[in-house]
Amino acid sequence: MASISQTTAVRVANGVTSRGGLVDKYFYFAMSLLATAIVVAGFSKTVNVKLFHPAVTPPMILWFHGAAFSAWVLFFVLQSALVRTRNVKLHRSLGWFGAGLGAVMVPLGLTTAIVMGRFDIHVLHVPGVEPFLVIPFFDMVAFGTFFTMAILLRRKKELHRRLIFITTCCILDAAFGRYEYLFVNALTFWCIDGVIALGAVRDLIVDRRVHSLYLIALPTLVVVQYCVNYTWLHASPWWVAIAHSLVG
Repeated sequence: MASISQTTAVRVANGVTSRGGLVDKYFYFAMSLLATAIVVAGFSKTVNVKLFHPAVTPPMILWFHGAAFSAWVLFFVLQSALVRTRNVKLHRSLGWFGAGLGAVMVPLGLTTAIVMGRFDIHVLHVPGVEPFLVIPFFDMVAFGTFFTMAILLRRKKELHRRLIFITTCCILDAAFGRYEYLFVNALTFWCIDGVIALGAVRDLIVDRRVHSLYLIALPTLVVVQYCVNYTWLHASPWWVAIAHSLVG
């Protein structure tokens, strides 16, 4: 009886953690739902007073930026669901929409950062805007880098899906930043890296090894993020000069 119970337990465990098991099948779809929850929870704290019912009407570009941001998150959910339901043909067709959307998001995000920086400085008189601009600029550079790699390597499934996952995580910074404690203590990047690290945990559980992409991407992100945070918190003169030339 003990042997039968142990065999059953092993089969159940394998059904959860092995290739083709629950973790393997539903991880990326679960991550798309997690990303959606993070975005909804984060932006629910500020969207009403800053976008829907602001004391001072913000520039129209903020609406376009919010629409594109939301569309990407929903696109990630839809594409993950299509893969899970084996609608590969539709997944590939919609992929070109995602390619166009991602290509628009980078210049739109950079432009929005500049326009909103000018608005915050000259209209709302918010202090410390110029040093902080390095954060949204880095977010867009990171998003664009991983997004481009995902498009170029779209035929390599294992790389492509991890790259799209990391790409999406890169823009969660804005949602995590809505939590005052995380923002004030410059912890938003750690939150992003924690979500990305779940991908490495998934690999350990299912493949018994971490994919080389995570071994390269995560340490690189941590180092660059540290430099970006340092530039922001210490108001590095070289960056403040650049930001000042952009926002006046």
